[in-house]
Amino acid sequence: MDFQHSEDRRMLADTLRRFLAEQAPVDRRNAAAYGDSGYSPAVWQGLAELGVIGALFPEAAGGFGGSGFDIMVVFEEIGRALSVEPFLGALTVGHALAAGRRADLLEPIIAGTSIVALADAEPQDRGPDAPYATRATPDGDGWRIDGAKAVVAQAEAAALLLVSAQTVDGASLFLVPSDAAGVSIQGYANVDGGRSGEVRLSGVTLTADARVAADGRAALAAAEAAALLALSAEALGAMEVAKAMTIEYLRTRKQFGVPIGKFQALQHRIATVLLEVEQARSAVINAADAFDHDQGADRDRRLSAAKYTVGATGQLVAEEAIQLHGGIGMTWELPLSHYAKRITMIDHQMGDQDQHLQRYIALGRAA
Repeated sequence: MDFQHSEDRRMLADTLRRFLAEQAPVDRRNAAAYGDSGYSPAVWQGLAELGVIGALFPEAAGGFGGSGFDIMVVFEEIGRALSVEPFLGALTVGHALAAGRRADLLEPIIAGTSIVALADAEPQDRGPDAPYATRATPDGDGWRIDGAKAVVAQAEAAALLLVSAQTVDGASLFLVPSDAAGVSIQGYANVDGGRSGEVRLSGVTLTADARVAADGRAALAAAEAAALLALSAEALGAMEVAKAMTIEYLRTRKQFGVPIGKFQALQHRIATVLLEVEQARSAVINAADAFDHDQGADRDRRLSAAKYTVGATGQLVAEEAIQLHGGIGMTWELPLSHYAKRITMIDHQMGDQDQHLQRYIALGRAA
């Protein structure tokens, strides 16, 4: 089976890489990532005009891509550039809306004129099938929502929040304007750049059409699948850059008059990194293929395999890259330190290594 990217995907990757290199080099990226907004609105709009957001969705939803390999290409380049623009929110909300048969709502998302955020996680621990503490109750012809959501990426910048809530019929999804009465957002900076927020909903009243997916769990499953693939590809892109930076350092840093890359012990360590990154790439490719061709447990199992693999490999790459650089590997001024932080934090998004290993085993037993 040929897993080489098509010419169109290679062109998309090249265009995206050049744009981010010119418009969002690491110094400018850091200024935006750790600034008040947590991202660059100018870069976001430029990427939207290039059609990058549209590449994440199929034609039926108003995009021009939407395959697993399209998502992989885009997010691998996002990882290479450490982009903090709100792509993940657009991807997850968009795929949830499409799964809920509300693709008619995607036009402003794809155009980049409306930033959206998925508000699903809650402050208290809950199992994957447990009911939500956030509740939506009928209110006249509409709905009333009460509850709280945790770690909502770019909640402050979002015009719309896609909120999961429990109804008498089960879990449903609601589109909630972030400026609606009763919505309060407490934002904070993320360790690896960007911003998130804690969202409280107190007596938020919505019209009947605000419920965009009556079967919220099915729509969220589609969003989760896209997010796992995207995060795995993003980690892969970041690992590739960290690996390249480390190899370059081994070639140029000298001790005893020779590059330290000549020392056999260090050669063995970097060789292990190279092999593990290639293994991670294979896992992400396998997940992208499953995203396109499989459904249900087999797709989810391969996505969990990819997320577990990039988590374990990312830990190795981040540790070895910093150790092989020595003390400067931890400094703010060296771009590597920001890559190591992002690689590490991706492992904790949408489930860490342990959770996905357990999920992989459980899905295999159920098959």
